[in-house]
Amino acid sequence: MARRTGRSIEDSCGPRSSEAARSVRSVQTSVTLATRPEFSVHEVTCLGGHADWSPSEEHRGHRLVLVRRGRFRRSADGTEAELDRTTAYLSAPGQEERFAHPAGGDLCTSIGFSSVLWGRLPIGTAVYIDARIELAHRRLLLAATTGDADYATAEELLNLVALAAGFSTRSLATDDALAAAAREAVIADVPEAVSLCSLAELLGVSPFRLSRVFSRRTGVSLTRYRNRVRVGRAMDRLAGGETALAELAADLGFSDQAHLTRTVREHVGHTPVELRRLLTAA
Repeated sequence: MARRTGRSIEDSCGPRSSEAARSVRSVQTSVTLATRPEFSVHEVTCLGGHADWSPSEEHRGHRLVLVRRGRFRRSADGTEAELDRTTAYLSAPGQEERFAHPAGGDLCTSIGFSSVLWGRLPIGTAVYIDARIELAHRRLLLAATTGDADYATAEELLNLVALAAGFSTRSLATDDALAAAAREAVIADVPEAVSLCSLAELLGVSPFRLSRVFSRRTGVSLTRYRNRVRVGRAMDRLAGGETALAELAADLGFSDQAHLTRTVREHVGHTPVELRRLLTAA
């Protein structure tokens, strides 16, 4: 569930020094859409209010910021840029930034990355956002509403970054083996299969490569494949007369009962309650 805060270190409205924070706090809000150790996704709203440059600051984390509405200016390492829906920017720890909002407020998506994942991102410091990338951005925001941060959100996030980087995975002879290993890990329900990033770590590849190779070799995304396996397990339990749906959802790794219900309905066209009736009918 989205979590709202007054300020966030993932914001795009500018300074977080003590003096600057006082000038920004009243006009900026941040909502956490998804968070995991490897990444976080935040919706940041800035009402503007400072057309001049903010004081210089050093950001503490790695982040990719995409503009959803409005425009503003950013200065980093001596370079100024005008940012809108067609342009995204990246920042890294220690990079000095300043912001100005001559056009008023804006709404952005700020994606934070762990240092480990950031080191694997094939992406530059400035990104042109074409229509395909905007679509991927919108799909990421939709995925963040599902409650499945470990797979659905992670996979859409990786797809967005891969597109933004112009990243392409070469077809290798080992692709079939990699896809097979991922399937085996998901079916065996190994602890590392709890998230796409940890599964990639287990298999010794980047999340980008795992996501792309699996989709290309199997015809379905890792998210859908994992959900397919979980729905099968849900049917086994429902056929056995399972009635505690909240407990079933937790056992199968869903965020809550509603997440289980949505996923089951998407895959078989029936809710868990309807499925239990169908599977236990005389």
